Amino acid sequence: MAIQRQDDDELKLSPSERIAFNSATRISGGRAGQGGSTQKALASITLGFELVILFLVGLTLFGLNVFQPKEAGLIAGAVLCLLCVLALAFMRRSNLGIVIGWIVQILLFACAIWLPGVLIVALMFGGLWVFCLFKGAQIDRMKAQWAAEPPTE
Repeated sequence: MAIQRQDDDELKLSPSERIAFNSATRISGGRAGQGGSTQKALASITLGFELVILFLVGLTLFGLNVFQPKEAGLIAGAVLCLLCVLALAFMRRSNLGIVIGWIVQILLFACAIWLPGVLIVALMFGGLWVFCLFKGAQIDRMKAQWAAEPPTE
């Protein structure tokens, strides 16, 4: 599948790029022949990677006996993971996914109170989250402008 413009200019994609483009478009709620939100696709990718880290943070909270009872660390990690999955689920349909994503970022920063090493991870993912949201919105605006331009001859 190639991205088409009104004047039939085509952007040629390799097979692996086509698969990645189609996957990201589906994740962000796009349909066949209609581009999805790049901002939501990038945010979904960020949250997907962050989900693994949140699970590991929960295991670390459990393993280091940060909370009493010990299982509270697992519960905290499970709640963070559940919020991340909810953000991914709502990302396709509304902007609620981005709001929940911000809550996940804040809670990850809050985990640094109990695990100072998590601050480095929170800064990395927080920076990536902000970058993806701003750059994705910029790309979406550029795509809309490109699609609205009349074909040049």
